[in-house]
Amino acid sequence: MSLVLNWIIRYHNTIMMKNIFNPVYRQDYLEGYSVGLNPYSKEIDYQNDAYNSGFFQARLDYESKNGKIINGIPQLIVTNKVLEDFLLAGMLGMSINADGYSAFQIEEILKWYQSGVEKYDPNQSLYLLDILEQNGIEIV
Repeated sequence: MSLVLNWIIRYHNTIMMKNIFNPVYRQDYLEGYSVGLNPYSKEIDYQNDAYNSGFFQARLDYESKNGKIINGIPQLIVTNKVLEDFLLAGMLGMSINADGYSAFQIEEILKWYQSGVEKYDPNQSLYLLDILEQNGIEIV
């Protein structure tokens, strides 16, 4: 999407988000958001403002983590949960495996992992490993 189109979508979402407390609007928005997160779903011409706002916001969220859909759908999908797992791995000083992720996704993952590395506390990792060991859990 072009910068102008991104700006229009963000402006539109800002205006429409004022309606999020309306239960009907919220339901349509969330339905559009869930459809928009699926990279295989096709854009529809027009449902309603709430649905369209949700759909386009989800597409922006998806593409910020996985790259533009027009460039292809990656083998593995990066979500907030995946990014949080890489952040935690960095915080605990664990190595990561980025096999199956695209170059775009790896850039995003590395930002989160590096953020975790910057917060790494060796004492915290040792404490966690002791707790896991006491409970019979081994980290390989």
